[in-house]
Amino acid sequence: MAELREDNEPYDDINITPMLDLAYVLLVIFIIMTTATVQGIEVNLPKASAAPSLGKPKTKAVTIDANGQIFLDTYPVSMSELETRLRGFKAITPDLPVVIKGDSKIAYEKVIEVMDLCGRLDITQLGLVTQKLVK
Repeated sequence: MAELREDNEPYDDINITPMLDLAYVLLVIFIIMTTATVQGIEVNLPKASAAPSLGKPKTKAVTIDANGQIFLDTYPVSMSELETRLRGFKAITPDLPVVIKGDSKIAYEKVIEVMDLCGRLDITQLGLVTQKLVK
């Protein structure tokens, strides 16, 4: 039997507040889970006054961690494997952009080796990733 108001008429409206609460909770969980899965290799980037953003999805990232290990995107590679894979990507995409993320504690020589490799492969769109200098 329906509940009655003071004037003896039944309630005919639905309370949607619990449904909206559930929708907001699911939205927050979705946002947290999608941002948590978009992580890469953790490196301590050097500081710079301005950090340009590269928004191309076909950009390849070469990361050199504090131990000197080289990663292509998130996969560990040697210098010869890096050359082979970049050569393959360059054949598919002639204007292949590459960014280099070098940990601030590694020897400068490692970054130069990767830049030299990109030069030999005729990769002209090359960028170095830095962190914005916080004052």
